[in-house]
Amino acid sequence: MGTSSRARGDRTVIAIGTLLALGTGIWLVAHGAETTAPPQPSAAQGFSAASSGAGPPAGPAARPLPVSGPVRVTVPSVGIDAPLTGLGLAANGSLAAPPEKDTNLAGWYAAGTAPGARGTALIAGHVDNHAGPAVFYRLGSVQKNHTIEIRREDGRTALFTVDAVEVYQGDDFPDDKVYGPAARPELRLITCGGGFDEATQEYLGNVVVFAHLTGSKGP
Repeated sequence: MGTSSRARGDRTVIAIGTLLALGTGIWLVAHGAETTAPPQPSAAQGFSAASSGAGPPAGPAARPLPVSGPVRVTVPSVGIDAPLTGLGLAANGSLAAPPEKDTNLAGWYAAGTAPGARGTALIAGHVDNHAGPAVFYRLGSVQKNHTIEIRREDGRTALFTVDAVEVYQGDDFPDDKVYGPAARPELRLITCGGGFDEATQEYLGNVVVFAHLTGSKGP
């Protein structure tokens, strides 16, 4: 993919107050009772009250890996297994979305932290498109302690353990908590969620999976 040369350290900078448009919901409206809305995380999968206002809690983590671009994301527990493409920023400063037509393609913020390196790495994917469910449709069913695997250009697979799964509504999206720098290797998976407004045909928020590096496999 030729992206590893652009991913150096923790350079995650995203505009404040951004709601990521990673789904259309149009198929929900078109098919009505024949469809099932994307799963949403329960309160039990979120951070504890003690840490809810801050970033993820500090804790044991594997040593950072050398910088290398990611090529694939897998969450075995919910059947997510997709290639990755590099993403930049949209005109309004928000994280750009992956191509909508490819239902099994996610994207990573290629100007920020590479997954496995020290800092906060970002991966985004659509929950659906006009035709139906897409790559991160089942992201809301991920649970604490599930494993996320990121295959990299250097042949290694970075292994992340899920710390929490939360859903944020509209303007309540906590940019600093989601995008902010980290002292250890961390990962965020992001998609649309938080319910669907049929009047505006828009999702009301975003589902975010928080995870940190706990190991690796491969050369």
